Amino acid sequence: MEIRIGLANTPRELNFESALSTQAVTELAEKALASAVSFVTLADVKGNTYIVPTAAITFIEVGTEESRRVGFVA
Repeated sequence: MEIRIGLANTPRELNFESALSTQAVTELAEKALASAVSFVTLADVKGNTYIVPTAAITFIEVGTEESRRVGFVA
């Protein structure tokens, strides 16, 4: 699923594909933002790790788990 994170004082968002479920990402984000944790760590499907400061997060958009179709639809 696609994850998009908005960061304060940054004109672009952080976009990546994750293998985590929607519920897992939501729970991880809620726990990190509700507690005194300084950073939240997420990984993409390619194995890259993103460490994001929780104080800079303005929004987190979690896409659907539905896979995209490839090709033409008649």
